[in-house]
Amino acid sequence: MDAAPSLALGILVAALFLAFVRLLRGPTLPDRVVALDLLSTLCVGLSAVYAIAAQNPVFLDVATLLALISFLGTIAFAQYVRKRGQP
Repeated sequence: MDAAPSLALGILVAALFLAFVRLLRGPTLPDRVVALDLLSTLCVGLSAVYAIAAQNPVFLDVATLLALISFLGTIAFAQYVRKRGQP
């Protein structure tokens, strides 16, 4: 594995940790929803970088599937927050 993908993976894992902290500490529900969306986006990036590092395009399919599920989850959470009446 080259240095650039390793560095990118390290940065993504650090960002995952920080987003997870925000998910746990987020004072409001919208903060937690955004943190969860960020977590899923970082997982997509992690899968894509790993696909490049491993030179295995199967992980790009995983990234695509994660992105689709994340999109649907974000829409569902946004609808839930809207119906709940909080900004």
